[in-house]
Amino acid sequence: MADRPQQLQSHPQRHYNGGPKSQGGPSAAKIIAVLGGLPVGGTLLALACLTLIGSVIGLAITIPLFIICSPVLVPAAIVMGLAIAGFLSSGALGLTGLASLSRVFNYVRQAIRSLPQEMDQAKRRMQDKTGKEAQEGRRA
Repeated sequence: MADRPQQLQSHPQRHYNGGPKSQGGPSAAKIIAVLGGLPVGGTLLALACLTLIGSVIGLAITIPLFIICSPVLVPAAIVMGLAIAGFLSSGALGLTGLASLSRVFNYVRQAIRSLPQEMDQAKRRMQDKTGKEAQEGRRA
């Protein structure tokens, strides 16, 4: 134990102020925020209640109309849903087709541009191979 150096540990001093009551209560900014928020919140709550009441009354009026007209409305809704799904899938398939055609055209265009270079490289390789074979044939 005597071989180890002594380490001093310091702990920060914490003072207790006695809780929230000793701070003097809420600040003026908090009081103004609460006083300003109460009328705004109350107004929004009243508008939400009026909207809910209007929706319930409108639904109560239109449910009998929906029930009477349901033999026409349900098939019409199904047809409209299928038509919208058809348009969306048609657009998605069209975009996919255009993207794949664009990719193929870019690939072909790049292949056409690099074709003369590749042909020159192939000619050089063939000439090198035939030249080496001819030299090997002369040696043998």
